Amino acid sequence: MQSRIPSLHLIQAFDSVVRNHSFTKAAEELNVTRSTISHRVQALEDFLKIKLFERTTRKIILSTSGAAYYLSVKQALIALDHLGSPHSSAQSKKKITISSPPTFANHYLLPQIRLFLEQYPHVEIAIDITKSQLNYEISNVDFDIRYGTGVYPRMLSRQITRDQIFPVCSPSYAYNHNIKTIASLKSCTLLRSYLEPWEPWFKHAGLDCPEPNNGHRFEDLSLLYNAAANSLGVALGRESLVKKQIQEGTLIQLFDLAATPKFQYYAIINPQKELSQEANQFLDWINI
Repeated sequence: MQSRIPSLHLIQAFDSVVRNHSFTKAAEELNVTRSTISHRVQALEDFLKIKLFERTTRKIILSTSGAAYYLSVKQALIALDHLGSPHSSAQSKKKITISSPPTFANHYLLPQIRLFLEQYPHVEIAIDITKSQLNYEISNVDFDIRYGTGVYPRMLSRQITRDQIFPVCSPSYAYNHNIKTIASLKSCTLLRSYLEPWEPWFKHAGLDCPEPNNGHRFEDLSLLYNAAANSLGVALGRESLVKKQIQEGTLIQLFDLAATPKFQYYAIINPQKELSQEANQFLDWINI
């Protein structure tokens, strides 16, 4: 029997759009893409079988049905917030333990964890930090998050990110090197990492260039992005990890040209270990 109550992340998206009067600002608040917010609102409309907004090109306007529903939603969100307060009745926490490379944990997981715990306050999450390695070793956690191709012998994998990559640098570096076209990169220092080869982007841009074999090299993506933010050169940024730095203005995307990278992030699961309901819920959450 289908539930008559929509998922909380759909309601949160609707609430954020109404409060911010913007799909874009709602996406920033919830740390997801604008497209995700739009899809969640559409999913809520499909679930409720009502039109929540009057579609205009200039501003967000609630429909009559949407305004009525928002009043009900607001009361429900306030009630849920009170249930999750420190004064609520004590209950045992369900624990989820995962391992993750540090950059992914900081830039992608933490914002998702905060939102997840708002819906599942009975869960406690522990993150073990691993190197951003392309090889994989089995660890004693619920599941591992790894960066690579997703092919790991005797293990199950679920793709988490579907990132695109594009050149990024600091605003001052772009200004000082007068970067206006792709050809401008010839006079720039290309920052390197074996975790993020340039070849896929070169190929997508139609450039017949070999993989750079000199220039500053960083074998941690967070270091790579911070090096670019500190004007050491141009790095390849991936959408899910550099979003915040672009919003803050420490990095800028140089061209409106993005390519599919060689590697993505995957959840690696031991088929001999049965995941808890909470671990499966978290996996579904971070794959949204």
